[in-house]
Amino acid sequence: MNSIQEALVFTLAMGAVIFFCRAFPFLFFRNKKPAQGGSRGALDFIEKIVPPAVMTVLAFNSLGGAVKDPKGLPVFIAAAFTALVHLWKRNSLFSIFGGTAVFMVLERLF
Repeated sequence: MNSIQEALVFTLAMGAVIFFCRAFPFLFFRNKKPAQGGSRGALDFIEKIVPPAVMTVLAFNSLGGAVKDPKGLPVFIAAAFTALVHLWKRNSLFSIFGGTAVFMVLERLF
């Protein structure tokens, strides 16, 4: 078992790594100017395609695990709630937080 000092060092080190991972794109792309004509090529592709692709993989991953679990009903209800709220409000942050809250409440109830 680790001592309190080791746990503190590990926590601070991981916090620094996470902070760097979050700050890296802003530090790397802060002085980049778009190319003439507005075409940035690969960066435009990444900005447009990668976020929906990652969200789709995550959604199928969470729903795939729920299919195998006999207590997977809260996952499906929360996913449906998230989709409906997003279609209604068109606000990703609101729908994700709302779906998470619904999942956590249903997980405690079932």
